[in-house]
Amino acid sequence: MGRNIVIGDVHGCLAELVDLLAKLAPARDDQLIFLGDLVNRGPDSHGVVSLVRSLPNALTLLGNHEARLLQYRKEREPKILKDYDWETVRQLDEQDWKYLQGMKLTHYMPEFQTVCVHGGFLPKEPWDKQGADIVTKIQVIDNDGNPRKRTEAPTGRSWADLWEGPPFVVYGHTPRPDVYRRPWSLGLDTGCVYGGYLSACILPEREIVQVAAHKKYV
Repeated sequence: MGRNIVIGDVHGCLAELVDLLAKLAPARDDQLIFLGDLVNRGPDSHGVVSLVRSLPNALTLLGNHEARLLQYRKEREPKILKDYDWETVRQLDEQDWKYLQGMKLTHYMPEFQTVCVHGGFLPKEPWDKQGADIVTKIQVIDNDGNPRKRTEAPTGRSWADLWEGPPFVVYGHTPRPDVYRRPWSLGLDTGCVYGGYLSACILPEREIVQVAAHKKYV
């Protein structure tokens, strides 16, 4: 049985993903789980998606950036997109779009009592009943108990600080200088596109493997 390798937000940082895969040296029976946000902000969204598509035993969870692009793809409403989305739209080919459409919200590994997700979950609610608008976007809980981004609720508490499990949650979406360890969760977005690190976690040992960003892209 191979390893289960969870990889944080790549955000178009192809060179760093190549570095990380070289360091991990995944075997054909290893399961690779990408936590979403393969695209946007970094220099080569198409290159990242194309590489991930080519990997055996790899799956990618839906991130808020992919969700927004797919919404635009469906509705063709320009106001949906942010300025940097347009470069990604220009880069992606039909196979890339098809791959984005196949992304699921969560990946549960019962043997480890661990679930992978892009953003996170509302505490005290069944994790497997929460929709895309929550699990791809949540960062903090506001004073009224609502899921928010950090910019929307600066005084809100991290959902991960309030999550008591089970299951254990491995997630991305909220960039921090280092992996964010809590008793029942692990945050893997270490801000590669901002000049930080691209991080992976090998389960069930929860071993962390990282590579440094080549540069600060944003």
